[in-house]
Amino acid sequence: MRVLTVNVVKELIPGPKESGWTAIDKRPQAGRVPVGELGLRGDRQCDTANHGGPDQAVYAYAEEDALWWSEQLGREIPTGLFGENLRTAGVDLTGALIGEVWRIGDGDDAVELMVRAPRIPCITFQYRMGIARWVKRFHEAGRPGVYCKVLKPGAIGAGDPITVVSRPDHEVTAGVMFAAQDGPKMQTMLDSGVDLMNELRETARRVAGRTQVSPSAEGQDPGSSGR
Repeated sequence: MRVLTVNVVKELIPGPKESGWTAIDKRPQAGRVPVGELGLRGDRQCDTANHGGPDQAVYAYAEEDALWWSEQLGREIPTGLFGENLRTAGVDLTGALIGEVWRIGDGDDAVELMVRAPRIPCITFQYRMGIARWVKRFHEAGRPGVYCKVLKPGAIGAGDPITVVSRPDHEVTAGVMFAAQDGPKMQTMLDSGVDLMNELRETARRVAGRTQVSPSAEGQDPGSSGR
């Protein structure tokens, strides 16, 4: 498991009228890039109300998923096209647990990241891709990549190894969280006490609540109308 490229914004480009300028155009960097609490040096966000901050400091996308998209779309998906800071190899990002911790690098400046959430596609991403209904298509594919929080600052460079340091005691992966359908797993995650973003906690509670049996429904014949 390793980092293929480290990407930061090259320049701001026009986005859809709803959002104005966007920093989604990321390009690979040479050498080692310093990483702090808010992400990679030289990177930035324009829509700070919906992007960036400690919980979305670093966005990682897997080369394996990019290759899958390349086959689906009949075009290359060069590193940074999706706005990712890290293009990884050998890491099942969709299968990464919410709250698992990675170490990237093996020296004194190794970085530690916590998987915080799957990427939720927005209209700016659709505009970037130039594909009608891209947001819906990206959702249906279930290959979102992950946002990460920086637990230990340092520096990251292409070729750095990625090591899973710890995994929480639940089964909610980035893919499960993205689909937002598995109530029992969501409840297990809530019960585990893992640190969650407020938005994810609210979503997990809502999804878990769908599977709760109401007192009035207990003991009813599953085939009855309940009337």
